Amino acid sequence: MNAVSTAPARRSRRQLLGPARSGQKPDLSPHGAPDTALRIAMLAPPWITVPAAGYGGVESVVSTLTEALVGLGHDVTLFCAPGSVSSAKVEALLDRSHADEIERSIYEVDHVSQAFDRIDDAPEGERFDVIHDHCGFTALAMANRIDTPLIHTLHGPFTADTAPFYAQHGHKAALVGISRAQLATAPAGIDPVGAIPNPIDLRMWPLQERKADYLLWIGRMTPEKGPHRAIAAARAVDVPLVLAGVVQPGQQDFFDREVAPHVDGDRVSFVGEVTGSAKRSLFARARGLLMPIRWDEPFGMVMIEALACGTPVIAFREGSAREVVVDGKTGFLVDGEREMADAIGQLARIRARDCREWVSDHCDSEVVGAAYEHVYRSVAFPGSVMRAATAGASAHVV
Repeated sequence: MNAVSTAPARRSRRQLLGPARSGQKPDLSPHGAPDTALRIAMLAPPWITVPAAGYGGVESVVSTLTEALVGLGHDVTLFCAPGSVSSAKVEALLDRSHADEIERSIYEVDHVSQAFDRIDDAPEGERFDVIHDHCGFTALAMANRIDTPLIHTLHGPFTADTAPFYAQHGHKAALVGISRAQLATAPAGIDPVGAIPNPIDLRMWPLQERKADYLLWIGRMTPEKGPHRAIAAARAVDVPLVLAGVVQPGQQDFFDREVAPHVDGDRVSFVGEVTGSAKRSLFARARGLLMPIRWDEPFGMVMIEALACGTPVIAFREGSAREVVVDGKTGFLVDGEREMADAIGQLARIRARDCREWVSDHCDSEVVGAAYEHVYRSVAFPGSVMRAATAGASAHVV
């Protein structure tokens, strides 16, 4: 009896990915072929609908990726909050969404447990090839209790709280990061597959080459996101600044102290949360996006949304900004407010089409979908990836 069957609670990533998984030769069943549809269980969080009506970063990523995979011809079932809409098969597991109770463990555990039950109980011929987990922590911790292999996307940073969790449970699934900067901070002992950026559907984001005169900052009202530093940089060169975002619980004092005194509706405007076409227009018309962050940003979707519209980004050299911003081509990397102010005067050097082209090459939903397809096949059908590569498939895993 092999090591996997005698100790099912300790499957390593090597066992998940390698031919030793069953003690036999790699599975070369038809689903391993690069032109064969996969059956994918997409596990979204239980808190907010997919896609989110307002703020919901993970839910938006799940929606875009799911639509891309369906477009590529895969059979996707989306396990998600009630009220979700998708071209995939939708299975809402709880009786309601829990937008005001995010991270309450009882709902996540219930959601994941019901999903695992349905995945386990799928009839022969309809069994899933892989589970793609975006849910949080429960599915990863229990991944060795289910036969279907699991891919877990790391949507957040490694912190003092989460790093020990991943050190303990990371071997149970194939881990995928969203940037090299994020994976560089991973705890010792975990072995991620690689980094795949979050997807964007470029068809939804208009390229605009003629810009208005304002600068844009968008995000959470926190010191590490730096709205106060954006204000300082914009005021130093007397360029109008638009601030957008929600003042979430616990952020009001910072907003009142560091942001509100500068908002005059002329040189500094605050427009609150923006969504849909209004958000896309705000990005597309902006002269540039300011990202004066002071933390290891694991991805920064707002940078991708700006670049998709041809809007360059000026960012501090922190976290994933060093990967997204190609200095001098899609924007500028700077070390402080003074350099950020100087870079504002250089924005005219950046071509809008270069910004959009970078996103098209790295983050377009079809590119990201194909990269995840490669990972799914490598996990579900060890040994088939070489055959896929021979057939001309490519993965955007970095």
